[in-house]
Amino acid sequence: MNAAMTSRQLELSLHPGSTVPRNLSWRIEEGYLQMVGWSDQDESFTLGLWGPGDLVIPSLMDFSPLQLMALSRARLQEASPGLQERESFLVLQSQQIATLLKLSRTRPAEARVFQLLTWMGERFGRVSRRGVSLCFEEMNLTHRNLAEISGLTRVTVTKARSEEHTSELQSH
Repeated sequence: MNAAMTSRQLELSLHPGSTVPRNLSWRIEEGYLQMVGWSDQDESFTLGLWGPGDLVIPSLMDFSPLQLMALSRARLQEASPGLQERESFLVLQSQQIATLLKLSRTRPAEARVFQLLTWMGERFGRVSRRGVSLCFEEMNLTHRNLAEISGLTRVTVTKARSEEHTSELQSH
């Protein structure tokens, strides 16, 4: 009698800030991931954000130091992407990096935060008749996390968000 070994895909349940193994590919079932790199001056910068349904292939990111981490609570399943999925990931990743680079050069800070939230809303938001909504709690988008993604300080993001709300109130 031949016993065949079945391979099981690894599943992970993560808390915000948990590190994700970079040697495997992942399909995000729930939650959000962030890829972070560091400069020679030890400043962090975001290289990508992914959400439910997205495929993440960290091994294709040839940059060091690099860390893939859970932005929010997340549930991941190991994936075995084919050539076409790998190529699609690289194209989408290049687009994300270009968007994040462009955002990092946007001035003033209020415009940068607004453009970041607009991009995230287009990417991860829910569309309704009233517009696009982005659930900060679901994504764990604290002012600190928004600051890390945008390359601003937490204080600057808090001020920018306060000014944004003030502008909204004055325009109504």
